[in-house]
Amino acid sequence: MISIARNSLSSLFLSPNPFICKSSVYLSLSVYSFSTSRVKELIPSHCPEIYDVLVHNHGFSPGSASLAASHLPKFRNPKRADSFLSFLKENSFTIAQLEKLVIYKPRILGFTIEGIRLKLKVFQDLGLSSEEIAKMVSSNQMILHLSRSNNIIPSLSLLKGLLGSNHEVARLLRNSSWFLTADLEKVLMPNVETLKSCGIPMVRILQFLHARPRCFLLKPYIMRKSVDRAIEMGFSLTSVNFINAVSVFSCAKEGIWEVNLQALRDLGFSDNDISTMFRKAPSVFSLSAKRIKNVIELVLATGKYNISDIVASPVSLGYSIEKRLEPRLQILRVLESRDLIKKWPALGTVLVYTDGKFVDRFVRPYYNEIGKEYIPKIYIEMML
Repeated sequence: MISIARNSLSSLFLSPNPFICKSSVYLSLSVYSFSTSRVKELIPSHCPEIYDVLVHNHGFSPGSASLAASHLPKFRNPKRADSFLSFLKENSFTIAQLEKLVIYKPRILGFTIEGIRLKLKVFQDLGLSSEEIAKMVSSNQMILHLSRSNNIIPSLSLLKGLLGSNHEVARLLRNSSWFLTADLEKVLMPNVETLKSCGIPMVRILQFLHARPRCFLLKPYIMRKSVDRAIEMGFSLTSVNFINAVSVFSCAKEGIWEVNLQALRDLGFSDNDISTMFRKAPSVFSLSAKRIKNVIELVLATGKYNISDIVASPVSLGYSIEKRLEPRLQILRVLESRDLIKKWPALGTVLVYTDGKFVDRFVRPYYNEIGKEYIPKIYIEMML
């Protein structure tokens, strides 16, 4: 085990070039809710024909329809918009998904059906279902605005060359459509080369790509620094926790590590404890100091577990207090109070078990002795 001095540990966790990971942010339709009177004021001065098509023909809310119409004051082809939306509906797009697309760029209503059909066919040829394509496009609206020949096809060709098959490309895009809107030559490929230069076999790199796709879209210098830190911390280059650590390092906001480290120190954890915990469960360190502190205090308050138990099972800190910790601790308290268990199980056993396994081991066998009124609702529902 590597013993890391306080200053050394802090320096490893602090990023000299902080990078804030930006997940895709989409405009909430609630922002565009309008009062009835406001909607009526907007319709006459903008494009009432488009408003009528959106609301009456396609079920848009008055607010989202008004917003779209207000950005299309000179739109002269409501029939094209009607046909375009009907075509997308026929291809499994829901009203909510259509609203996202139209609010993002209302001028999409002027697109030709043939142009969109050709784009959708590219994804169908990969093996994606119409529902999967609709979900992918509505969650990353920029896709429909990309050039089929200059952007989409070259990106898919690069991904197929890297991953080896259409099946694997489709697998990646189901959860990671951002690869279509990124400059893969400037980010993905250099990041793959960084990992290869460390001696990581390609088969493992591809596993990492599916496990932590966002890491591969980092700016290459950030990826390089994060990889160096993970190596310095002693992670095995072929372990899943290696890429998890890279992900945590790369997404660290400035100062968050120092805050988390100090919170753990204040609760009695040594730097060696912290280092051990990080190597076992790096993803936990992406949580806020407040959340980590609340879980630790709840666990220690039972009087059944101590700091060494948490160090042995740091993944426990990532679970929800309301949905996992409190219900399970409640069951164990009742079991102990009625002499149904002599000793509490290990912390990892209590929290890492799936709900079904926990119920089968600690609830179902003692159902009558515990009494329905003492069993959390979530477990009652599982037993019905």
